[in-house]
Amino acid sequence: MTIHPVKKSITVSASPEQAFELFTQHTAKWWKEGQSSGNPWFRDFRMEPHAGGKWTEVKADGKIIQWGKVLEWQPGKRLLLAWQLNSSFAYDPDFITEVDISFVAADHGQTQVTLEHRNLERFGEAAASFEAELDKGWLRHLTSFADYVKVQK
Repeated sequence: MTIHPVKKSITVSASPEQAFELFTQHTAKWWKEGQSSGNPWFRDFRMEPHAGGKWTEVKADGKIIQWGKVLEWQPGKRLLLAWQLNSSFAYDPDFITEVDISFVAADHGQTQVTLEHRNLERFGEAAASFEAELDKGWLRHLTSFADYVKVQK
């Protein structure tokens, strides 16, 4: 069975630098509630702004759950994350799929944001169902992100 990367693209009304900042530093404001690592729901998401930095979720009860790490941090250009949540949505430091997000200037001061979540075959037997879920999930999140960017203008 072939597991294809999930690839989604949207255009937002912001410069690449603004879009990158809103994506990375305001995640909790646009991330869809209920779409996190389980109950209790999230209060915040954090990405340490450098390669090797942690990518975490802060739960409503204050508990911090690591999702992965930052592999590349290029403000206004590219963000590459190691998704280290396994098929049970538990952090596993030995498990990595990659979430690669690019920010490219488009016409009229807009930015094309393209997200690719790859190496999904690493989910093993659950890979096909993860591909389908991530396909729907990333579309919801990017749509929510675009809506959030609109109200920031």
